Amino acid sequence: MPSLPQTLSARIQAVIGVDPELRPATKPQFGHYQCNAALRLAADQGRKPREIALEIIEALDLDDLCEPLEIAGPGFINIRLRTDVLAQTVTGQLADPLAGIEQVERPATVILDYSAPNVAKPMHVGNLRSTIIGDCLVRVLRARGDRVIAQNHIGDWGTQFGMLVEQILVEGIDATTLTLDTSVELYKRAQEHFRTDESFAAAARARVVALQSGDELTRKIWQTLIDVSKAGFNRAYARLGVLLTDADLAGESMYNPMLDQVTADLIDTGIATVDAGALCVFLPGDDTPLIVRKSDGGYGYAATDLAAIRYRIDTLHADRIIYVVGSPQAHHFSQVFAAARLAGWLPDSVDVEHVGFGSVLGADGKMFKTRDGKAVTLDSLLDAAEEVAVPEVAIAAVKYADLSNSLHKDYVFDVARMTATTGDTGPYLQYAHARVSQILRRAGADGDLVNDESALITALAEPAEQALALALIRFPQVVAEVADDLQPHKLCGYLFELATHLSVFYEQCPVLHSDERQSRLVLCRATQKVLACGLDLLGIHAPQSM
Repeated sequence: MPSLPQTLSARIQAVIGVDPELRPATKPQFGHYQCNAALRLAADQGRKPREIALEIIEALDLDDLCEPLEIAGPGFINIRLRTDVLAQTVTGQLADPLAGIEQVERPATVILDYSAPNVAKPMHVGNLRSTIIGDCLVRVLRARGDRVIAQNHIGDWGTQFGMLVEQILVEGIDATTLTLDTSVELYKRAQEHFRTDESFAAAARARVVALQSGDELTRKIWQTLIDVSKAGFNRAYARLGVLLTDADLAGESMYNPMLDQVTADLIDTGIATVDAGALCVFLPGDDTPLIVRKSDGGYGYAATDLAAIRYRIDTLHADRIIYVVGSPQAHHFSQVFAAARLAGWLPDSVDVEHVGFGSVLGADGKMFKTRDGKAVTLDSLLDAAEEVAVPEVAIAAVKYADLSNSLHKDYVFDVARMTATTGDTGPYLQYAHARVSQILRRAGADGDLVNDESALITALAEPAEQALALALIRFPQVVAEVADDLQPHKLCGYLFELATHLSVFYEQCPVLHSDERQSRLVLCRATQKVLACGLDLLGIHAPQSM
């Protein structure tokens, strides 16, 4: 069922015919919400806003939810919820913090493509962002009721494996002894060998053909490289506390058997044509062709991505497909989506979205790299955070710093700022949860802890109590909004606002030594549950103490 603010908005809209665009009141004396619909309607109708505001108030029947409505200024409508209604709504969050989230009529099947590290290479900063953002979106969409299928599109195919396998054979290496770090060194040697020795380069190219044709020895070494890499990926995922497992792997190699059919169908329908030896799709309004098959006969990323879309529609029955990939790939995905639409593989009924993200910058405001100009590994970045905070706090700091910014923006990796327990940081939210948990523990020690849905808030007389309660009831609406627009910073902003209201409440409203002890304990319990649920949706641990 809809949240209380959504219910109120819907009932007003049913009467006035337009979105009331309810906004939180700027000051307590103005009520809880303000509606400026009368001003907008007056501009359209050439009438006085106060006259229209009065007509709206007379037409509305909100006595079961609100106190009598008031008109302020030129025609603003001030709305104040009934205290008992507000209290009952907050109390309902004791049983389920997401009580009131507007569930979809039919759970959608959502494919979420994220993380996607390359085999034989350690995960780096770009993989970090994709993994953290994707993990949050999985959690939020599932909370909303969608059926989410994670797809970890790892880079486990292509010409680099010809070089790697050939170098292993040349050096006589037992591939089972490799680690992710030694695989990186092996790749460097293979690259140099490929660049300086034409006979090795020819052998490496032939090895790619052997891999693609299923040569037993080549496939065995290739699989060993994947297994070594998977172990490294899983260690990183465990350290980050994300939900990805081996069951979510769907690498480039998975689609290799489908590529010939993809290109054949594109040719048969006339969507793809040969240009300078390459098979291309020329899209309206785009001067750059989408290259599906290169002039040497090899397939590019476009072919794999088109095959993936086809598989996700035909086999996984996707209603929505989301790609969490860096913003520089925006043009590539716009071309792939357009080509898939032209081919009829991507129906108009299926939403497909590229969730792009910016870069992580160093303290100098430039791309975050090592001193020798290389990409920073995920492990080294997390190590830096854990040098100044315990692991659970360090991971919270890194995740929140990533998610609290608008995704398309770059952000500076500043360990001192992001690990602070004050200000808009992950550790501050953890501290807020620990603080309210401490209050509840102390109440429990006194044998007076209220912890179930049968408890009631008996009074919300203080402005700080009402402000905290109003923030709490917005939680389901915020989660639903993030599920729609895929912008986690809105959830971060909400949780920071809630923690700020909690701090004011803590300072202004005594809990344990108050006549309203029981009522305020319920408010504390609801706040604890919403904070814990919200942090979990961000993939952040909610500690009982700090």
